Amino acid sequence: MVMGLIAVLLFNPACGDVGWLPFIVAIMTSIVSRRAISALKPLAISLAVASLFPASAFAADTGTAEAVVLTAGRQAQAAKDVLADNVVITADEIAKSGASSLVDLLQKQRGVEVTHNGGPGTTSSVFIRGTSNAQNVVLVDGVRIGSSTTGGATWSTIPLSQIERIEIVYGPLSSLYGADAIGGVIQVFTKKGSSAITPTASVGAGTYGLRKADAGISGALDSRFSFALNVAHEEADGFSASTPAAGAFTYNPDKDGYKLDSVSGRLAYEWSKGQELGLNLLQSRLKAQFDAGPGYDDRTQQDLQTLAVYSKNKLADNWTVKTQYAQAKDKSFTDASYGKSQINTEQDTFNIQSDLMFGKDVLQLMYENREEKVETTTVGLNGKRTTDSFAASYVMKSGAHLASASVRYDDSSVYGSNTTGSIAYGYRINDALRVNASYGTSFRAPTYNELYYPGFGIASNKPEKGKNAEVGIYYELGDTQLSAVYYQNKLTDLLVSTNVCPVQQDTHPFGCAYNVEKATLSGLTIGGSTKFGDLSLRGSLDIQDPKDDTTGKQLARRAKQHGNIAAEYTIAKAKVGVETTFSDKRFDDAANKKVLGGYSLLNLYATYDIAPSWSVIGRWNNVLDKDYQLAKNYNSMGSNVYVGLNYGFK
Repeated sequence: MVMGLIAVLLFNPACGDVGWLPFIVAIMTSIVSRRAISALKPLAISLAVASLFPASAFAADTGTAEAVVLTAGRQAQAAKDVLADNVVITADEIAKSGASSLVDLLQKQRGVEVTHNGGPGTTSSVFIRGTSNAQNVVLVDGVRIGSSTTGGATWSTIPLSQIERIEIVYGPLSSLYGADAIGGVIQVFTKKGSSAITPTASVGAGTYGLRKADAGISGALDSRFSFALNVAHEEADGFSASTPAAGAFTYNPDKDGYKLDSVSGRLAYEWSKGQELGLNLLQSRLKAQFDAGPGYDDRTQQDLQTLAVYSKNKLADNWTVKTQYAQAKDKSFTDASYGKSQINTEQDTFNIQSDLMFGKDVLQLMYENREEKVETTTVGLNGKRTTDSFAASYVMKSGAHLASASVRYDDSSVYGSNTTGSIAYGYRINDALRVNASYGTSFRAPTYNELYYPGFGIASNKPEKGKNAEVGIYYELGDTQLSAVYYQNKLTDLLVSTNVCPVQQDTHPFGCAYNVEKATLSGLTIGGSTKFGDLSLRGSLDIQDPKDDTTGKQLARRAKQHGNIAAEYTIAKAKVGVETTFSDKRFDDAANKKVLGGYSLLNLYATYDIAPSWSVIGRWNNVLDKDYQLAKNYNSMGSNVYVGLNYGFK
């Protein structure tokens, strides 16, 4: 069925001359295994609903605005010129998603898998192309976030209600962003002002006692000054995070709810033509319950704070310099049956970036200083480290040829120096069809826990290393977009946690983290979207082999196949949609003994414009009430509904 939908996308009348496409379809079809297709049980329902739309809708519409991507090259680039594989999630997609959290929204994107220990508000992880949560970089308005102790972003503290746009860039980007960008970079952009002063507001309610409300105002006072301010609150009664199978030391039958309060703001002032000063901020506080044993109301409070002050200066017609100071704080207080703890991490970053244009080409030079600070109640874990970085990149565009090259040198006060690089080339066969090839290196810095946690960390641990090669083919004409990317990422010196420590047994009798593993993350990612008049279709399929080369086992919580299919139809002032997310089985442990069954989720949604600036949204998630787990012995949401009222949103 997946190949059937892709064939429909490929042979859309808007695609023009597609004599090469049957060959690609044949290759893709031969790769898909029966196990992948068996995971798509609700897909027949999705396509059956789509088939109800009238045939008169199947007329191509090619009037789309050119998309721009900022994250892939640390500069604004037309999406059709970006050599790295990427996905952009727009404000419209976020508004109608009805997603309970950012993690739920990311789960619907190609190349992305997620896990969580219960419902919204609980610990979550995001995997890009089979990499771990700590092997990806997350940015908020250009500010790097994440915990220096555990590694990776604290996803539950990022409020979806504050986000206007999301960019996902796949592949190694350490040569642009430094440590941890092995699998990719996710950047979220908070809401901003641009033209007339516009108020916005929304309220909503749903299953599990979910309540949401947010309000904001944005705009420009004149051609020089723009602003945005948004506040939001959401809470839910929730459900038990764990199942009885979790055991007596974890299971608690109480409901695990949460409250999330947030505020974001953006200011920009152009004091002279091409000279801009700005400020971005985000602050959120999550109070959540979780399960750590019976008879105790286990709770956590997590705070995320980001602040950036920048100056963007056009020094010549072809020369722009941006200077930024940014600060990100990740704070966590836990009150659980096993005791109380406090973990505060902070990242302070100073960055100066120079962009020189030579015709259509851009030379970028950059210096960055980043200081990480850790303060905890755990003796021996506190400290700070600094990293000084120098980078250069060149992006070329000449006729049918596209190319980019970048190199970066990172020097850490703790784990030494690392040099990474990337090179990519693309060739336009015609206006719609492009082929790409790239190679890049990356690394992940050991976390404070892996270095210093008493009885677990080893101070001599080295960074993990990655070498990634990929080839891709992209097709874009009007509203039709297609892509197929094959990648192979070889990782060495992986840091693993073990109960028996072979290197320092005298000081680590109960296990440690140390460099030992090798892994190969290879896969094929297929994506497509098209529009037939009022009918929109999109789909993706990931066929991957995330393998531990040391043991020959499948990496924990990664599936061999996963994907998404969606259809949306516009009827006058209403939009109705159907979507399904599916995944093959996974293993919850490195030994591949604990199986997490495959799952398929069917969702329905509808939006209706009831008046100018007013709209309602209704969403029914997990329609078939699938009982599934993303982490062993932890519940996920069953069938649930959400209804919301929006004002001022486009």
